[in-house]
Amino acid sequence: MGKLLDIQIITKIKKAKRGSVFFAKDFLKFGNSKTISKTLERLVKKEQLTRVARGIYSLLKKHPLLGEIHPPTEELALAIAKRDKARIIPTGVTALNALGLSTQIPMNLVYLTDGAARKIKLGNKTIKFKKTSPKNLAAIGKISSLVIQALKEIGKDNIESEEEELILKHLKNEDSYRLEHDIKLAPEWIRIIMRKAL
Repeated sequence: MGKLLDIQIITKIKKAKRGSVFFAKDFLKFGNSKTISKTLERLVKKEQLTRVARGIYSLLKKHPLLGEIHPPTEELALAIAKRDKARIIPTGVTALNALGLSTQIPMNLVYLTDGAARKIKLGNKTIKFKKTSPKNLAAIGKISSLVIQALKEIGKDNIESEEEELILKHLKNEDSYRLEHDIKLAPEWIRIIMRKAL
């Protein structure tokens, strides 16, 4: 049984593109969770699979010079959210970074979520999911929701003119329907800035 399970799991993993992320529950059709977990650990020991974090596995991409490349932290956050059927929005420095408003590489990526609050260790980085009210996740535009979080992080009286220019440049790429929808959700001082992009 063990050998067959190894083959079934490896076959499924190899069908996906290298660097894809897997969870134990992705293989439940092949056996119960205890058996699957044991098999995944065995495949990790045999170096046929990499354990990226607790309960998260990947067949890593290989670079000719750099060797194995771990999936980007943002990608892992999205995969976890998809598995948990939760919505997430980057917040704090993570949002600033995504918009190019900060060059600081955050060691702790913080996301607001309507899923479970949790912390996931990835080597020297951490993904933190902070439970929030549905209202804070109601934004429908990818760019506009990032902008709202980034501006909250900067703070009302701390925004520099070049930061505002960059934000407006980003907002020009947002779908106008989504932008108008999301402006209504922002605090008044953020609305004033975002309206300039319409």
